[in-house]
Order: sequence, then C-alpha cells, then structure tokens
Amino acid sequence: MRVVVIGGGPAGTFAAIAARKQDADAAVTLLTRERCEPYEKPPLSKAVLLGRVSPEDAPIAGPGGVAGHGVVLETSADCTGIDRTGHVVVLADGRSLPYEALVIATGSTPREIPQLPVGAPRTYYLRTEADARVLKAALAGCRDLLVVGGGLIGLEVASSGAMLGVKVTVLEVAPRILARVCDEQIGGAVHEAHARHGVDIRVGTTLLTATAQRDGRIAAVTGAGERFVADIVVVGTGSKPDDALAASAGLATDDGIVVDAQCRTSDRAILAAGDCVRFPGPQGLVRLENWLHAQDQGAIAGRNAAGANERYTTVPSFWSEQYDLYIQGVGWPAPGSARVHRPLGGGRVLIFDVIDGRLAYAMGINAQRDLAMARRLIERRVAVDATALADPGQPLAAMLKPQL
Repeated sequence: MRVVVIGGGPAGTFAAIAARKQDADAAVTLLTRERCEPYEKPPLSKAVLLGRVSPEDAPIAGPGGVAGHGVVLETSADCTGIDRTGHVVVLADGRSLPYEALVIATGSTPREIPQLPVGAPRTYYLRTEADARVLKAALAGCRDLLVVGGGLIGLEVASSGAMLGVKVTVLEVAPRILARVCDEQIGGAVHEAHARHGVDIRVGTTLLTATAQRDGRIAAVTGAGERFVADIVVVGTGSKPDDALAASAGLATDDGIVVDAQCRTSDRAILAAGDCVRFPGPQGLVRLENWLHAQDQGAIAGRNAAGANERYTTVPSFWSEQYDLYIQGVGWPAPGSARVHRPLGGGRVLIFDVIDGRLAYAMGINAQRDLAMARRLIERRVAVDATALADPGQPLAAMLKPQL
C-alpha cells in the first residue's frame, strides 16, 4: 500500500509513523515544506527564544527521525495540487507522487493584520523554526518590543522578551487577555504575573496604524490615540486553517477541511488531521489548535489510512508556559455548565466546569497532577459532586475509585 502524508507538523508526522505501524509493508512518504526534520513547535515561543534549546534538539520522531520508523521524508516539498481522479499529489518541482491513501495535515497559517502584513519591516509572525531563529536574533538587540495580541502565543513571546530584559508592551483588543481560553480568574492571574515582570498590557486596545520611522523603529498608534515606539513588533493575532490545497482539489471545507469521526474527508481515499480540519465535537463541528490534538488525531488518521477504522474521541487539552506559570486546560467547555473553583493556595489555581453531574472541562495554573486526575474523570464520565470538587481536602483520585 502507498500512503502519502502532506505536512511535517505533529499531525503529519504522527500520521506517517502510525500508518507504517498499522501496515508494516506500506510505503509511507512524508512531505514537508520545511528544510529540516520535523520538530516540536511548542518550544519556539519559549525555550528557543531564550536560547535554552534549538529546534533540532527536539525532533518529533525521536533521535532517529522519521526514517527510523520506516518513513521516507521529503523536505522542501511544496505540494501544488491533488489529482483525485489519478490519485497523485503534484509537487512544485514537477513531480507527481501516486497514492492509494492520502493524509492532509497542512496545519495553519498566521492570521495577518493589514497594519502589519507578513514581510513588513521589523515585523515578526512566529510559526516555524526559521521564524524563531530570526526573531531570536532580533530580540538580542531589542530594547522595546511591541506584541499585538494577548493570546497564548503573544503572551509566551512577551514573557520570553521580559525574561531577556526587553521592555514589552502588549496590545489586546478584547477586554481581557486570554478571553478565548480562560475565565477571568485565570486570565487575571496571568495578567498579574506579566505586570510583576514589567510587561505593560493594554486591553480593549486596537492598533490603528504602524509605520516605520527614519531610524527604522516602528511607531504604532492605537485607536485611542496612544503612540508606542518599538524596535520590533510581534503579531500574535491567531491563525487560520491552511485548507487551500484541499479546497482547490474540491474537498469539502468550512473554515478548515471537513472530516468525519474517522478523519475522512469528502473523498474516502483522503484523510485529514490537525489544525487544518473541522471535525465532530460534542456540540458539532469544531477546529482545535494544539499539539496534543494534532498528535492524537494525526495518529488516528494515519492508522485509518493504512486500513484501520478508528474514531477520534480524545479529550482535548492545551498548555502554555509563561514565567513560572504552567497554564493548562483539559476537556470541552460546555455552554450552561456550572463553574466550580477549588482553592489550592500558593499561587495555584484550579477550576472545573460541571454539567449534568459530570465534569466537562477543567483548567488550572501549576496544577498538573490535579488536571491529570480531571482528565480521567472526564474520559470515564464519572459522576461528580460539585461540593467535593470545591473542597481541596477531597482528593480527586478518590472520585475515580468506584470506576477502577
């Protein structure tokens, strides 16, 4: 069997490896636009910028790379089209690669803002190891950093800049930071941590203009008329699914490639996984952008491409590291759920969302062990008592015992 995987991120890499494990005789080829072995992306905005690691220090497939798993890796491979009738992938260099099963894992691309498009002077969007290397060099000579966007990536870059001794200002259009992923308590705790490290966060603030001065620095003016001057600007205003290749091939797309629970697209020979897809969630089609989701869904897509028929039912989670804060969420936020706070002390925070007597979602700061237990409660759909969840004297592990 011949399996081709497009995309060298975690979804594509895990899909390729899983396909090879599912069918040891399969010929699996992984295509990546980048020039290097697939690498872990979470460190890019943190440890890489701080100079603690390099992207090549953390290959996704381990020390032996994808070749060690029996997968053929093609770097600098730009896919320009999919011939669904002929079952071939067309490359920019003119070659055509045949497939019996195809997995698309093209990920996402930065959501640009018109004031600071990709390629603008002293403006950085962080998505790849090449982006991280260039930004790291720019931070070495930076005094003033302006970050546009108070989401996870923007705040991770802000924390890295502050730890490097750079003066950092963050502009966020929403009334508070992390509004899409955190409640007010956790968002407030993260905001306070940034303030302690000297980061100036301006919420409810829009960027009106950004122009280069004679000295090359960037002058930014907000909708309220405030003016900030920065050596460099990092834009972290989110991302959009890279579904153009799928759409040009006539596959169903809707802010992402539409797939079913088995990761199959509208063409049964083509599967898709990771940031680029919309898949069935508890409340309908949903798109997720995080490493664990990409890894787990990629593995399902890879196995199914090689003959399995598994459903993707993983409970999603995400994490972010900023200063000494480990911010983590697990589960599916549910409309109409009851919010329960569990006081932990010592700067640690833990909240739960409960609906119909079961835990739907949990989020915390520096509460990794508790959140590991929360994941198991969610996965097993254990009936929970809100009063017990709110009592730190009631171990979460004890709530699992009837299910063991």
